[in-house]
Parts: sequence; structure tokens; C-alpha cells
Amino acid sequence: MRKEYCYICNNQPVVFPPMNHISAKRTECRATDTDRHVGSRIRERRVLLGLSQQQLAEMIGVTYQQAHKYERGINRISAGRLYEIARVLSLPVGYFFEGLGEDRSADLTPRQRMCLELARNFSCIAEEKHQNALAQMARALAPEEK
Repeated sequence: MRKEYCYICNNQPVVFPPMNHISAKRTECRATDTDRHVGSRIRERRVLLGLSQQQLAEMIGVTYQQAHKYERGINRISAGRLYEIARVLSLPVGYFFEGLGEDRSADLTPRQRMCLELARNFSCIAEEKHQNALAQMARALAPEEK
């Protein structure tokens, strides 16, 4: 056994079993299902707001690659960074943990993807009159609520 410092785990000493160093690090510092869930919730909100990963990254002060890793659940997000993301996305921090204990598929359904894409494209329409026309059309096509 050897003791090394892992940059992923905030430079805390990590004892690795005798095996290949790279695979030991990956085993010791792997992100959890919670990290993937939080990342998925960040992505959902970002897309809903019509932001690119690059735009979100700039708003929270990280690289595009880091924002991508957060959304995929590859890298863990510190409490301070999660607070900043929540502030930028105009959400309470608890939003990212909603539905965490539920047994739901991590991947979006095709319908959910289509809805997110629709919301993203709608928010990119510059002309307010065009947005209003599309919203009116959607209301006209939707079945009446009783």
C-alpha cells in the first residue's frame, strides 16, 4: 500500500491498494449518483434558460470543460460553486436535489429532450412578437383544460 495525495479529493492523503496508480485514483475519487443527478438538474435548467455550456461557464467562472464535467457528473461540485450556480440560474440550491431519492431514469425521454430543445429555441427568438405568436399557436393547439 502506498499513500499519495489526490488533487481530485482536495489534496487529502489517499491510501491506494497495490495496483495500477491510475485505476486506483479512479476508484477512490469516482463521482456518485448524486453528482450525476445534480449535474443533470443543472443541464436541464441551463437548457431551459437557453444558455450554452460556454455561457454558463463564463457566468460561474470556470472553463467550458469544467462546466461540461459538472453537468455529466464527472466532477463533484463544491458547496460554494453549487451556490454560485444556483444564483446564476435563479434557483434555490435545493432544486438540484429534488427527485434524488426517486427511482427515475437518469436519461431524458425523447419527449423531455424535445421539450427542452423547444424551450431553448424559444428563448433564442429575438423578436418578442414572434415569441408571442408561437405561444399563442401553442395555446390554440393544446387541448382545452376543464
